[in-house]
Amino acid sequence: MKTESINTSCRRPKSIRGSACVCLWLSFCLFGIPGAFADDPTPRPTMGEILRFDPAADDLLPPDAQIEVLASGLDWSEGPLWIPQAATQPWGGGYLVFSDVPRNQVMKWKEGEGLSVFLKPSGYTGVTDYGREPGSNGLGLNARGELISCEHGDRRVSVMIRNGGKRTLADNFEGKRFNSPNDCTIDWAGNVYFTDPPYGLPKGPGDSETRELAWNGIYRITPGGTVTLLSIEMTNPNGIALSPDEQTLYVAQSDPKAALWKAFPIKLNGTLGEARVVADATPMVGKHRGLPDGMKTDATGHLWATGPGGVHLLTPEGKLLARIDPKMACGNCCFGGGDGSMLYICADAFLVRVKTKTHAPPAAASSR
Repeated sequence: MKTESINTSCRRPKSIRGSACVCLWLSFCLFGIPGAFADDPTPRPTMGEILRFDPAADDLLPPDAQIEVLASGLDWSEGPLWIPQAATQPWGGGYLVFSDVPRNQVMKWKEGEGLSVFLKPSGYTGVTDYGREPGSNGLGLNARGELISCEHGDRRVSVMIRNGGKRTLADNFEGKRFNSPNDCTIDWAGNVYFTDPPYGLPKGPGDSETRELAWNGIYRITPGGTVTLLSIEMTNPNGIALSPDEQTLYVAQSDPKAALWKAFPIKLNGTLGEARVVADATPMVGKHRGLPDGMKTDATGHLWATGPGGVHLLTPEGKLLARIDPKMACGNCCFGGGDGSMLYICADAFLVRVKTKTHAPPAAASSR
């Protein structure tokens, strides 16, 4: 797809929507840094390219894998979640849901039916205007099959109980409101791990008027409702995922000056050990769309992590095997479909998918 070196309209480029800081946007507009892109929202049956860097990628991606376009016309798509078929799920399950953050709604996509609104409002229930990104972001399912939402506008993590409305799992730490919960992952025991960067504050990342916490944290909510601050070492924690054995917590950092993924060992008491850098994509920033954002692990322990240039397929040690590049900034991805081998990707205004040879881990499969 053709790209341009500069966005002359000074409109916030969708290539940094939902994941990059405002200062990067301003530098694109004011100084014309190469790497600012103009979007091409034209619907198409396939888009982008899949780049393979190691023969091991062939064990995870079929030779004829393509990036298939399922839907377009979205504002900023995020937090895809596969709802498995079950009588307890609305409309019997067997479909994908994902957030359209600026439009404050969760969308539903089902094979043969296409796109429809699943839930509105999704993240902000107030009556006055909130800001640019009021909706839900990351989504997950707990062991009861109930929808867990990271909500920007209401600044909370919520659960939509079966046959009922939403309940707040947590909206503050020691009496101070969260910034804007972004993404979550859920373990076997029902603990919800989530990140809390400032992107969804009413006035954006630089909002000092409504912000109450001095850091961008990584937290855990226990089934009993206890909120624990696990780490404040990452500048802009964003996507989050557990390894299949639940001994490692992966967190993406969407900082254009340090665009990387870290791995934290999880101690027996639930706290985090010293982190290691899994991979660093900082040299790609400005040359490709996007920053480290949402991610998932598969049953073999590989990471499928959105970042500059699409979805990075990484070994647990950080070796890059392949990159799925829709040529749009990618917010998050998840496994799903009939046999669980489809990778669904939220790519800015598009929802796309890629056939793989793997699937999500068996536990908490739709929130990993």
